[in-house]
Amino acid sequence: MDRFVENSLPHPASSTVGRGAASPSIAAWWLGRTAYRDAWDLQHRLVAARYAGRIGDQLLLLEHDPVLTLGRHSDPSHVLATPAELAARGIEVVETERGGEVTYHGPGQLTAYVIVKLADRKLLVRPLVRALEAALAGTCADFGVEASPRDGFPGCWCDAGSRKIGAVGLRIERGVSYHGIALNVTVRLSDFELLDACGMPGVESTSIARELGKPAEPTTDSVARAAAVFAVALADEIGAQLDGALPPHADSDAARVDLEALLAAPRGGPGAAVTT
Repeated sequence: MDRFVENSLPHPASSTVGRGAASPSIAAWWLGRTAYRDAWDLQHRLVAARYAGRIGDQLLLLEHDPVLTLGRHSDPSHVLATPAELAARGIEVVETERGGEVTYHGPGQLTAYVIVKLADRKLLVRPLVRALEAALAGTCADFGVEASPRDGFPGCWCDAGSRKIGAVGLRIERGVSYHGIALNVTVRLSDFELLDACGMPGVESTSIARELGKPAEPTTDSVARAAAVFAVALADEIGAQLDGALPPHADSDAARVDLEALLAAPRGGPGAAVTT
């Protein structure tokens, strides 16, 4: 476990402040372990502020407690566990407004929420999905794992599309995206037996740890390292300058305080532009 964390997931060289092209910046926030409903509420408030022009684009990087989320058109029958089994494990099922089918989130998995005003970047939805998939693949490659998109099946896959390592699910409201991606880092793969992942019966889920042949217990530290790599990869894919402190330099408690200050700031006031 410790050897995986120390040797398989490299530390980023810096906080990456100021990287990227001369296009609108995106502010990255490492929030650490966060309850799903808390992050969901935060996304809604950030989307409203982004639509109103009070803030710029935002990227939330975090890890959830165990939860199953359903997309707006998903089939609940893809949740294979009974309510009693889920309750015994302390796993909630949450119906959301995002696209896609049922998805598992939990310890050892990177979740990233992308709040972007598409028109300001001259982005359409499909190119944004492709950018997220490319950033997932690039993150895996940085850790020595070969992965790529699979035609007709959003996300990121290993071994010519036979094992799924990352999921993509977005919602666009008033031209602003939210929700985003999930990347299995050191996640407990047995938890995927609770569902047909992404509504695909029989799909095999994998993780960076498994693909490296280094089984590991879920750790927030491994997720933090993956978060730092993914943030840089996504900023590169959408041609954005990346602002904000990333692991290992980020302080998740301070990030929460700064985000609330950002949301409370008047239009054009302190916090309208984030340069953490």
